[in-house]
This record gives sequence, C-alpha cells and structure tokens, in this order.
Amino acid sequence: MNDRIVATYRIETRFPVEQAAEVLAGEQSSGTFVRLPGETDELKERFRARVERIEPLGETDRPSLPGGKQPPEGGSYRQAEVVVSWPRENVGENLPTLVATVQGNLYELREFSGLKLLDIELPEAWAEAYPGPQFAIEGTRRLTGVRDRPILGTIIKPSIGLSVEATACLVGDLAEAGIDFIKDDELLANPPHSPLPARVAAVMEVIDRHAEKTGKKVMFAFNITDEIDAMRRHHDTVLAAGGTCVMVSLNSLGLPAVHHLRKYCQLPIHGHRNGWGMFTRHPWLGIEFRAYQKLWRLVGIDHIHTNAFDNKFWEPNESVLRSLQACQEPMLGLPPLMPALSSGQWGGQAPVTYEAIGTTDVMYLAGGGIHAHPDGPAAGMRAIRQAWDAAVAGIDLTDHAKDHSELANAMKQFGKGAFPHGHDSRA
Repeated sequence: MNDRIVATYRIETRFPVEQAAEVLAGEQSSGTFVRLPGETDELKERFRARVERIEPLGETDRPSLPGGKQPPEGGSYRQAEVVVSWPRENVGENLPTLVATVQGNLYELREFSGLKLLDIELPEAWAEAYPGPQFAIEGTRRLTGVRDRPILGTIIKPSIGLSVEATACLVGDLAEAGIDFIKDDELLANPPHSPLPARVAAVMEVIDRHAEKTGKKVMFAFNITDEIDAMRRHHDTVLAAGGTCVMVSLNSLGLPAVHHLRKYCQLPIHGHRNGWGMFTRHPWLGIEFRAYQKLWRLVGIDHIHTNAFDNKFWEPNESVLRSLQACQEPMLGLPPLMPALSSGQWGGQAPVTYEAIGTTDVMYLAGGGIHAHPDGPAAGMRAIRQAWDAAVAGIDLTDHAKDHSELANAMKQFGKGAFPHGHDSRA
C-alpha cells in the first residue's frame, strides 16, 4: 500500500461491522446512500476507498454517542478497529482535502455510535510536498545551547494583564535563575495593554543584556497568532529584534495558515494545541494525538504541546506516554517533533517522566510550578532543575532535597495534598 493513503479507526456500530465499514469507505470516496448512474464498476475500482482490515474489539449494550441508527433486528453495539485506504490520486498531496477525506462526513454517519481516527499513513510523495520541521529537536538545542537535559521553561503568568515593563522585568528574573525557554501564554498575542512590537522590544532588550553578561541567550516564544497578513508582520518584528522563536495557536489558525507561515518563517515554530480536548477527550469521537501530530509535523512546526504526567487536566498518564512516543516515531523521513510537556508541572513529575520516556529530548514547561514557588519564580526554576538532575542521576527526590532548599520548599508547596482540585502529583 505504498501509494495509498491509509487510516485506522476505532468504530462502534449497531450494524454488522463489515457493513458499517463499507458505508464509511463509500461515503468518503465515490459512493453515497444510493447507487448512482455515474458510479460505474470501472470508477469504483479506481477511486473507491477499500476496507483493508477489521479487528473486533467486543460489544456493549449502550451506545457511546447519541443519534445512531438502529437496524430492525436490534442487538448490541459492536466495536472494532478498522483500517481503510484510498488511492493517492483521490487526494494528491492536498492537506485540507486529506483532512476532509479521513476526518470528514464520516463523523456524521448514523451507522456509527462511535468513531475515532487513530492513525494515518501517507505515501512518500507527501514528504516532497510539505516541508516538515525546520529546527525540531536538534535545531532547538543548538539555539538554546542546552544539551543532555530537558529544555526547562515557563509561561508568562499572569497570562493576561501584565504591562510590557512588568513582563520584561519577570523575564529578567527568570533569565537570572538560568531558565532556557519562556513563552507567551496562548491568551496573550497583540492586545492593547501589551502590544506585540513593544513587548518584543522590551523582552529582547532584557534577554540580550543577559546574553552579553553570561553568554546564554534565553529562547522566548512570542505569540504571533493573528490574521495571516498580521502574522507575517509579527514574525518579521521578532526576527528583526533578534528573537529565536515564535508561537502559534494551531487549532485557531488551521493547517493551511501554519503551512503558509512555515514557507517564510526563519525561526522555530512553537505549536500550542489549545482546544485540543474537544478533538480527543471522548474515547469514541475525534482524533488521537498520534494522527494529529502527523498533520502538524507535515506543515512544519518544530515543537508541539502535550500534556504531561500527573497533569492538571483530564488526560491519563498512559495517553500522555503515547503522545510523547508519537512525537518521536519515524514519519516519511521528517525530523521528530520536540514535545513540550506542560499543565500542572513542577519538579515532582521529573522522575516518573524520565523513567517512562528514557530521554531528555523534551521541553519541560511549568507555569504555576515556577511562579508560585514560595521563594519566588527564580527559586521555582532552580527547584525544577534540581529535580531533573536527581531524576537523570537516579536519586530519590526526598534525598536530593536534603541539600537543595529550593526543591525541598517546592515539595512542601506542590506535593501530595497541595492541590485543591484533585491533582495528585508524585512527590
């Protein structure tokens, strides 16, 4: 199937699985709900999607989603993993049409009470049509000067309301603490209270001053999310000021807009996936991260947000692990993405993270875990560095904290029982 587009789905249906799978294949290629005069056998042979494999997963008495059509004979709801393929010539190398093909009206089909896209595989020609990451892990490490450990970073907090001057002052404090990476919050782009050009100028002045003194240039991901023309102006502003990263909200912009940015972008693109939960939170609807990150890797982002272990959101650790592994998986010869672990992070998750993934090729981002440290953001940054040093060396955090007061105070502040909404971090 080297010249075919292949998609894997998890489906639930009241109908025989083989029948439902054929409905999916027909709806997303040459067929419709009735036989058409133009749908000749020759046309179907050339263009119709093909059901490649069906693996039963079991049955359930209740539908996972409402609105499914019930056959006259009733019965239980059958669940299965289904692999469907399309000829390359149905789509060419057209990413928006690919999405319409593998993620289009099939979600509307009444034959299904559950349907989720798990993975996609594409012909080699897609790697020639789309650029892929420009910097990825190696380029990001080169720009930050960080080797053999995670790139440690934070988010500007409060996310909204800080003046340009206050933001620059905070960046200075974090730079002095030895931070590697700072990003704008996704809610902060180019608002009246903190215009992007003024924020870029003030922040880069602080970063450059620190670099002249220490030789270390902090990477700052300025949020340039905006209309397409404005986004180019924002990129050029960051580049001219000597910035080393831009950030965009992926789901707000869409694949074609980010692809357009990649064509002229001279900086790493930090991809924030805010809104991701609506695509994946239900186990029987939407898209899995493994397929999702492939689309964004094609258009050329360099970093992508994932949740992290023991995070503050809904996602369980096993799902987080699959996401981190997906970023590293081979894909058409394109570089792997740099995963940005965030959401409720502090140093306490460093041991379980390193044990699970066995690599330091990640960004480890903490907002409240740095800014809410009882001794201030600089101490919060040092505590995370201490926790990762211990994790990589195989030293128990409690033992390491005996000689590292910042880590000790972080464990008191953020350890078990410190979170009012059920967060259960491993300290």
